[in-house]
Amino acid sequence: MIKDNRYISIIKAIFLSKFRLGMREVGFERQDIEKFARKLKLALPKNLGDLVYSFRYRTQLPAEIYSTAGQGETWIIRPAGRAKYRFVLIAENPLIPNLNLTITKIPDSTPGVISKYALSDEQALLARLRYNRLIDIFTGVTCYSLQNHLRTTAPNMGQVETDEVYVGVDKKGANYVLPTQAKAGKDKLSVVQIEQDIAMCAAKFPLLICRPIAAQFLQEDVIALFELENGEDGIRIVSEKHYKLVPPEEVTEADLQNYRTRPSE
Repeated sequence: MIKDNRYISIIKAIFLSKFRLGMREVGFERQDIEKFARKLKLALPKNLGDLVYSFRYRTQLPAEIYSTAGQGETWIIRPAGRAKYRFVLIAENPLIPNLNLTITKIPDSTPGVISKYALSDEQALLARLRYNRLIDIFTGVTCYSLQNHLRTTAPNMGQVETDEVYVGVDKKGANYVLPTQAKAGKDKLSVVQIEQDIAMCAAKFPLLICRPIAAQFLQEDVIALFELENGEDGIRIVSEKHYKLVPPEEVTEADLQNYRTRPSE
């Protein structure tokens, strides 16, 4: 549940004031948040950007907005430049883990001191990816962390942020950039973040092959990893794997035999 009902009232008022039947995009600006807060006689949120962030990544838009979408479609909020945004109608395709997938055990190489002092679920997830080389294992590419929490700009989007950026090389010598988003708790994987990552890579790393990655905790020691791409029908999952970090002795002979006989992709 969203922490502040003001957010719901304000975003709903912004959308309904601008939407007309048949529209597939509805633009608005950050100053509209101030305008409608005053109009509704609501206290202005301390962080105006948090209102938009909440509906993009943490919680659903109000039902009054979703009700204007056609069957199989949904509204998202995309950046449209500095302090500018757009409600955009897209095909509904939630990026959620497939709970029917098998789980692969990986000996946990996370240093104990890191596990003990990780400050947030997201930071803990990023650390586990890094110390266990899960991006390498998942993609089959030798990867190195270039920068975490990269904040930069992308054309026609304004400021974007990527949780961690990896670069990598394969056995042929091809070079890759792997923007990685990490989600834990109630935060959800977002189409918008993947679009931003792809745009950022095109602008900042034009010579590298972009392979967007997303990671999400299923449980404290089980991690879902996704590779995504932007196709004709929007952002789609290319591949997905689930890994469980365990003490080395918990990877049994039976597990190893099972992994040997799994079909290769």
